Amino acid sequence: MRVAVVTVGDELLSGDTVDTNASWLCDRLDERGVSVERITTVPDRIADIARVVNEYRAEYDAVIVTGGVGPTHDDVTMDGVAAAFGREVVPNADADAWIADHGDYAAADLTDGTTHLPAGARMLPNPEGVAPGAVVEGVYVLPGVPAEMKAMFETVIGEFEGEPTHVEVVRTSEPESALLDRIAAVREEFDVTIGSYPGDDVRLKVMATEAETAAAAAAWLRERID
Repeated sequence: MRVAVVTVGDELLSGDTVDTNASWLCDRLDERGVSVERITTVPDRIADIARVVNEYRAEYDAVIVTGGVGPTHDDVTMDGVAAAFGREVVPNADADAWIADHGDYAAADLTDGTTHLPAGARMLPNPEGVAPGAVVEGVYVLPGVPAEMKAMFETVIGEFEGEPTHVEVVRTSEPESALLDRIAAVREEFDVTIGSYPGDDVRLKVMATEAETAAAAAAWLRERID
């Protein structure tokens, strides 16, 4: 399964807020063998959101959009997603009912637009907040508040499945440039993908679809590096 992640918010682009949502989603999806192939941040503009969502929904199995969900003036993500599908944003009966059943107030008590979703969308309840999310033909719209985003994503995580990846980590004090021959050789010897991450030491991430293959390739490397 191939996925794109779109984070929405002027505050992300200005540096006022650090985008932790994308990294958390990538980690959770990677655990399930799902391949995240794009992470894109767009401003709080309907046209920009619509353009990116429209492009990515044609290319990937699913698109996850976070941020800009709610009733305030700059919460325009639902409008942008609706525009990508040529739909209107309309009151959602399921969202109204969920609010009534799980809150101390009725939907009518909320700011106008809180429970409005793209026409025909499947409503996603918000276990940690009020504003609902939505699913429109493989586009998942989640809140930007991290606690709300995480709780809502866990309600749909079963819809994201890929080929499990097994990982082994090999660390070395050798410089990254000196390892190129061994990295090439291990890829020829085993059906693995190698990620190389420099730091205080170099971390080699050995990835394979079979646990035995990953372990064997890691052992091969450990015998040949310092």
